[in-house]
Amino acid sequence: MYLAQGGFVFWDWLILVAYLALVVVIGIWAGRKRSGETGDTVSGGGGDDYFLASRSMPMWAVAISILATSQSAATFVGGPQQAYAGNLTYLMANLGGLLAVILVAVLFIPAFYKHNVTSIYELLGHRFGPLAQRSAGAMFLIGRIFASGARLFIVAFPFSLVAFGSIEPTQLIISIAIIACGATFYTMIGGIRAVIWTDVLQAVVYITTLGIALVLLWQKMPIDTSQFIEALRSAPEGDKLQMLDVGLNSKEDFAKPYTLWAILIGMTLFNLAAYGTDQDLTQRMLTCKSSRKGSWSVILSNLIGWPIVFLFLVMGLMLYVFYSRPDLMGASAPGYEIDDSRKVFLEFILHEMPTGLRGLMMAGLFAAAMSSMDSALNAMASTTIADFYRPLRKHKASSQQERTASRWAVGFWAVALAAFACFCVFWQQAGGDTLINFALGVMVFAYSGLLSVFLTALLTTRGNQWSVMAALAMGFVSVLLMQDKYWAMWAPSLGLDFTIAFPWKMLVATALSFGVCILGTRKTTT
Repeated sequence: MYLAQGGFVFWDWLILVAYLALVVVIGIWAGRKRSGETGDTVSGGGGDDYFLASRSMPMWAVAISILATSQSAATFVGGPQQAYAGNLTYLMANLGGLLAVILVAVLFIPAFYKHNVTSIYELLGHRFGPLAQRSAGAMFLIGRIFASGARLFIVAFPFSLVAFGSIEPTQLIISIAIIACGATFYTMIGGIRAVIWTDVLQAVVYITTLGIALVLLWQKMPIDTSQFIEALRSAPEGDKLQMLDVGLNSKEDFAKPYTLWAILIGMTLFNLAAYGTDQDLTQRMLTCKSSRKGSWSVILSNLIGWPIVFLFLVMGLMLYVFYSRPDLMGASAPGYEIDDSRKVFLEFILHEMPTGLRGLMMAGLFAAAMSSMDSALNAMASTTIADFYRPLRKHKASSQQERTASRWAVGFWAVALAAFACFCVFWQQAGGDTLINFALGVMVFAYSGLLSVFLTALLTTRGNQWSVMAALAMGFVSVLLMQDKYWAMWAPSLGLDFTIAFPWKMLVATALSFGVCILGTRKTTT
């Protein structure tokens, strides 16, 4: 059964609801799973068990959880859009990721385990002082609101299409509120164990559904492989099979985010910040039994991610032929047009997938969405407790007090993420960028300053808590000034009559922030 206009029917809703219920059940089960080291349940244990699972998680599960969080709904929705509207150069961004995770495994993870931290910003407290720790924690929270709020906004697209048949702002805002409530519930109950084990399930679901969609789409296309490749090679927009763009042949190349130099420099710095200075991803690595296993978990997650990203991009290429080449599709051409590239994969799911599989596909998409939001909420709560709640209390909190505070923190940050996601409804539409570029670009606000501070702490003997605060501010402000609206106001007067993509913004802002951070000379070690 195929729907002429697209939409969910009873069996689709049943499958989707059943899947969401299964996620909640696993979250509750993981929350009640007893820790072999503490004898407490996560729901009944202290803050460190709630946030680190007593460092008892298997490496393979952590690797899959990191993968699920780093890809998220932005990859599920935005990956096909990236290839549909462009080419395969986004795949090579993983090269910068591979270089970054190796550096994280060698440099960052051993230092975190050595200091036995719950929040990675505690390392900065040891190195520079408590004010530096809290400042970095605050910058992470701001950056995570930006990043995860943007991802929550992205997943509101399919939910709004399914539930309301529209992606108008009002429907998107309602969708954001519903999704936020669902992810918050099991995160609040189960802690990091619930996050990791539900991430494993959700990764399996969204990868499986992607494979099913690729097979079904190929069966709908009345062409062979050679015709498919020729259609992509001869596309009016240029060769859509292009993977490598050496770039920097002209000023316009600085506006491309995935040229070779942008990847090797800017994307490596970006991913170094993502995996080494962002509590959201790094917290997962700290749940392994040892530094070595934590390091291997992040490397493994990157290697697994390469073929998955490639398949999402292949989906976008196939959708390009399906929707944009009626001369090849013939009688199999769809009888409707795609008016917004952000919806291309979603429209295929709603219009072309059979009943039941359509519900399973949406379950896969929501799996990708919740795997990023649940981890963000847990990471933000862990930073709140470790960097603010504990240091600012006059007396040590009991396990019960920390559990209560942790759950209140999860709820508070869920509201903050939802509010920023609502703001993104209008921000992204005004900018007109692709969903992936938008999601990655907003992260640079916090990442540039955080990376410069951690590099100062790990590679030099300079810096103090005042230069840390100044560096964090420099990173945020410099990225703000490089946004298109403000860049156009001052850059042309310096002869910079071109725009720059987010990897170059990352490089410039990190360099400026690092220069500010190493100006500090008086160390306040504890």
